[in-house]
Amino acid sequence: MKVLIAEDDQFIREGLQELIEPEGYQCILVSDGEQALEMFNAESPDLILLDIMMPKLDGYSVCRSIRKTDENVPIIFITAKSEEIDQVLGLELGADDYIKKPFGTREVIARIRAVTRRRLRDSKADSTDEANTFTMEGLKIFCRELKAQRNDEIIELSLRDVKILQYLFQNHGKVVDRDSLFNHVWGRNYIPNSRTLDQHISQLRKLIEIDPKAPQIIKTVHGVGYRF
Repeated sequence: MKVLIAEDDQFIREGLQELIEPEGYQCILVSDGEQALEMFNAESPDLILLDIMMPKLDGYSVCRSIRKTDENVPIIFITAKSEEIDQVLGLELGADDYIKKPFGTREVIARIRAVTRRRLRDSKADSTDEANTFTMEGLKIFCRELKAQRNDEIIELSLRDVKILQYLFQNHGKVVDRDSLFNHVWGRNYIPNSRTLDQHISQLRKLIEIDPKAPQIIKTVHGVGYRF
């Protein structure tokens, strides 16, 4: 999924990118309202993070223009303003949510995941039950909900976590080599750190395995890759 980040402050813009990309999103960065509209039309992003106070066109104007052609793409305003009138105006224009500056890591991720869930539920792609809900060793994965469940325990997942589990499930019993898994989940244009995949798998195991040191869902095949 592509996220358009329109924010004139470079540090905030790049900070949001650092938070969002590990979740499994492709980020498109722009610094003013005119660029935001240009990239929206060129890239058709799945989600927009939109600063209100920007050069050339403010966030409200950008939101108005987008809503004339697309009523459904999720828009989250990024704002330093806390007055109620600004929030009401943004919602009346069609914004889905707000992130107020300064913001915390958990808040941003939680709001992004919530909007992504709504986007995935509304999507008609991958509409079969097996593509969206499946079970791996007693763990039930709900792809469009970005969550898993074992007994009464609910486990929050990132978009990237879900992609990894889907791919392994689709290749049940087969060894998935590291390059194939990485290209499928991160994309062929992503230049990884040599430990990126291993580190992500390690963190995912801590979430989903009963005993991460003796994994039953994501097993390592030494020298090759992973297998479910």
